Amino acid sequence: MTSVGPEVMGADSPRTKRHPVRIVHLGLGAFHRAHQAWYTQLANDADTDEGWGIAAFTGRSPDAATVLAAQDDVYTLIERAGAGDSARLIESISVAADGADESLWRAAMADPAVAIVTLTITEAGYRAMGPASAGARLADGLRARRAAGSPPIAVVSCDNLPGNGEVVRDLVRGIASTDPGLVDWVDGNVSFVSTMVDRITPASTPRDQAIARTLTGFADAAPVVTEPFSEWVLSGAFPSGRPEWDVAGARFVDDIEPFERRKLWLLNAGHSALAYLGLLRECTTIAEAMADSVCRDALEAVWAEASPVLPFDAAELEVQFATLRSRFENARIEHRLVQIAQDGSQKLPPRILDAARARAEAGLPVGVAEARVVAAWIIHLTTDAVRDPGAQALVRMLDLRDVEASAHDAIALLEPEPSRVDAAFVAEVARQLVELRRLDDLTTPETRGAR
Repeated sequence: MTSVGPEVMGADSPRTKRHPVRIVHLGLGAFHRAHQAWYTQLANDADTDEGWGIAAFTGRSPDAATVLAAQDDVYTLIERAGAGDSARLIESISVAADGADESLWRAAMADPAVAIVTLTITEAGYRAMGPASAGARLADGLRARRAAGSPPIAVVSCDNLPGNGEVVRDLVRGIASTDPGLVDWVDGNVSFVSTMVDRITPASTPRDQAIARTLTGFADAAPVVTEPFSEWVLSGAFPSGRPEWDVAGARFVDDIEPFERRKLWLLNAGHSALAYLGLLRECTTIAEAMADSVCRDALEAVWAEASPVLPFDAAELEVQFATLRSRFENARIEHRLVQIAQDGSQKLPPRILDAARARAEAGLPVGVAEARVVAAWIIHLTTDAVRDPGAQALVRMLDLRDVEASAHDAIALLEPEPSRVDAAFVAEVARQLVELRRLDDLTTPETRGAR
């Protein structure tokens, strides 16, 4: 079996132990390093055996792996609270690798010691096609595992999609459909675990490198900045074992759907509301948008519309709201709105449209605040800040002088099945487009409120 990583620690490395690779990850980025790798680090700290090492492969660019490999795959996690920063070194990643290295990927996936493969590829990654897509790479890795006769494995999706485990299963089975033997092997040897993940992880800056060195003494070219809060809820089987992620607070449940909806319709929908309206208001970060009365009122209205269709009582929801307000108000977490606003065509269906549809199915009035988020996104598509490859065709045809057509075309992109579209919601989106465009003083200091 080809080795998936070095066995000798660098002479100048702060690493104390290199754990054997038992997890393969696809989508090496800041969120993975702030979330799954952090949970695995804490699990390893409590593990008296060898622990669980991660072979983390990049998704698109090899840059993250190149930087990490140069510093022995160790990095600094900076937790940025309102009162100050704290930091620790993370060494749960035993190998950081270029995702384009197909032989190394297959070797890692075929390794009988590997029990889990985790994914952070974003919502857009599940729709990408072609041999370099995440689904094709996962199917290719599982094919290599079948050929090696390796034991069963758990595939764990960590992206903001409802039923993400089922989404990955259907994606893999669809790609493997030309090889019936592989489909049968996947059905008998691969479990697909659904998860809900939550930890705000903004992009780090060069200044954070200096902070990391001050706090740890380690010259880190790739520190990760995140908030103190973290949540991970998982549902599914781990046929070949797993780390003790629960010691770090992970929860294992039989039904994950309520937790998925709570996160998507409160935190993620709230982020989208603040991003699209905040950018119109010339805000730059979540904390700035929270200090803007128009944006904050819109956020509270989105939450109020989601509450009746969430399976949690009022007291439980108020705890969630208070926690989210505190997290969003943390001005030291510079979560930039332009980052959150990216790929809205992929993000808005599970965050906004599903909640709006749940209201319609429950016989509730159209969600005005939810429609306003979609309208703000449509306006965002006409700005220079837009980064949404999935909406390029819509961008070319948008004409905001015709709000009805703009609303119809936008909803058709977000929800291609007409039978799932509430005509009243489309009409409300058009009305909100008119309302937003009437606010000529939208960004004037008099109406923005105190920052």
